[in-house]
Amino acid sequence: MLTARWPLLGLRLTTPRLELRLPDGDELAALAEVAAAGIHPADRMPFLVPWTELPPTERARSVLQYHWARRGDWQPERWALPLAVRCGGTVVGQQTLSARDFAVLGTVQSSSWLGLAHQGRGIGTEMRAAVLELAFAGLGASEAVSGAFEDNPGSLAVSKKLGYQPDGLQRDVVRGRIATTTRLRLARSGWHEHRRIPVTIEGLTPCLPFFGAENRATPALDPTAEPAAGTPARQPAR
Repeated sequence: MLTARWPLLGLRLTTPRLELRLPDGDELAALAEVAAAGIHPADRMPFLVPWTELPPTERARSVLQYHWARRGDWQPERWALPLAVRCGGTVVGQQTLSARDFAVLGTVQSSSWLGLAHQGRGIGTEMRAAVLELAFAGLGASEAVSGAFEDNPGSLAVSKKLGYQPDGLQRDVVRGRIATTTRLRLARSGWHEHRRIPVTIEGLTPCLPFFGAENRATPALDPTAEPAAGTPARQPAR
């Protein structure tokens, strides 16, 4: 089976409403169509690289190329895991977890997008919580970083809800204008304190060398991997 050579294809994250996994061919095509249908209003640009300005057909193609490229250039020292997000059996968006030199730094970064038709339902919070569970409980991460432009209150609200703290400002140029990014950082203790959404992780063990995580904290032996008091228990990683 292909998963024997590329076990990342067997990795699954499940929350009460969502399933996150690397997409197969049909799911990748569905994800490309979600992007083609629109991710944000035309008068806004939430991305540092304005790929959503492409015409719908080219935008869909760019999603395909991004996924193919990430599989092709994967290295334990530099990886990006773009997971398709399914809600009620429908592909609704993408949640990515990435890292450089994870074995040494233990730092992960997240990015995501949702189709316009699926926004405003709390899906963004749930899918970010899923990859944070993978990062901290599954891979033994020390911290997670993220960021959002100042005019992207939705993304900033998700980060605040999950325990991220401000980590300074960064000035970039988007569409020829200055765009200020609010940088955010989530320590392991902050994740543990704000951990509220139950997440099941499947198929993780054979993937650990791909992430450079085989020598980091083992979830089953890490006391901070237990949910905070009063929160649902996580199913054990398999």
